[in-house]
Amino acid sequence: MSANRIVSSARALIAGAFLLCAGGGALAQTAQGARHPDTEPAIPRFVVLPPLHPEARFSGSGLPLWNFTWTYQGRNYNGQMVGTTPSGGASTTVPSFIIPIALKVGGKTFTTSTIQSNGQSALADAINSPIFQAGINFVEAGVSLGNTQYIDAFQRGAFWGTVQSNQGYHLLLGQPTVLPLQTITVPKRQGKVGTEFGVQVALVNINFIDAQIASILAANPQITGASVPVFMTYNTYLTQNGCCIGGYHSANGSQSYMQYSYIGTPGAFAQDVSALSHEMGEWADDPLTNNTNTPCGIYEVGDPLENTANYGDYPYVLNGNFTYNLQDMAWPPYFGAPPATSLANRSTFQGTALSVCQNGS
Repeated sequence: MSANRIVSSARALIAGAFLLCAGGGALAQTAQGARHPDTEPAIPRFVVLPPLHPEARFSGSGLPLWNFTWTYQGRNYNGQMVGTTPSGGASTTVPSFIIPIALKVGGKTFTTSTIQSNGQSALADAINSPIFQAGINFVEAGVSLGNTQYIDAFQRGAFWGTVQSNQGYHLLLGQPTVLPLQTITVPKRQGKVGTEFGVQVALVNINFIDAQIASILAANPQITGASVPVFMTYNTYLTQNGCCIGGYHSANGSQSYMQYSYIGTPGAFAQDVSALSHEMGEWADDPLTNNTNTPCGIYEVGDPLENTANYGDYPYVLNGNFTYNLQDMAWPPYFGAPPATSLANRSTFQGTALSVCQNGS
């Protein structure tokens, strides 16, 4: 099984083909060149959704966690991350679930069973993506981080100063257990059909979706705190004081979880598994949604890159038949850790040059 990263000098051209506009009456352009007005100002973003009951904070029940500590400008910082300490050289595999969701909105159905350009459904593409499958030799700064999953390569590079002499360290996701499709009818007051970034999408209130997720979790006791459940929607942006949220992660009681949308139009915000890579990276480094003890505020690794060219996405081909877009994410030096913590003293996986907290958290 082999894969080659696309030489992505064309990223700027892809990014340039899409107009990202935040003002009212903005226009977005599709890959075919047709221009459509945005239903709401199309602002690409991700969020962390705090628990409804802060006193019932996530206990981390069964989920392996380790403490990362560092010093910046004479002050000590710390946070909990998924897995075991890189210095131990151990490999951790976290069981995963995918819960596909079909949304019925305004007389239309947006479903993860929609067929993509390679003849596979969006759901199948997610399962076969570099988030859950090895097959790409991730080489950065001339160093192989492993023929592995993307989040594992990201974490290995983030702590390469330690991992290079403790090569057994890995953070892997188990092959996902896919639960039956969940069909949700969205009331008019909670959602509508719109056009954002040139794509016809469902626009659904994030709090409505989160309440549905809570019900699904309660009905599926096989999903435990030791696992990571992924709630997947298709051609959907969530709304919260405006559009457009590509995904979020949260933790409540004994369970961490995430939601992301697979946007089926290449080049659009949250295309294919871009939002999944973002949320999975942030779950790995902020599983309890409370790693706020950093110079930047919360330790959210995807947010500092989401507004860069092409929304921070880099294209990779896996198994030769589909181009996946994985978002660049921040490494510990971005949050004030010593530069030598990460591979080549980088502050991001792709080597984007950012100073400490340059783009916030």
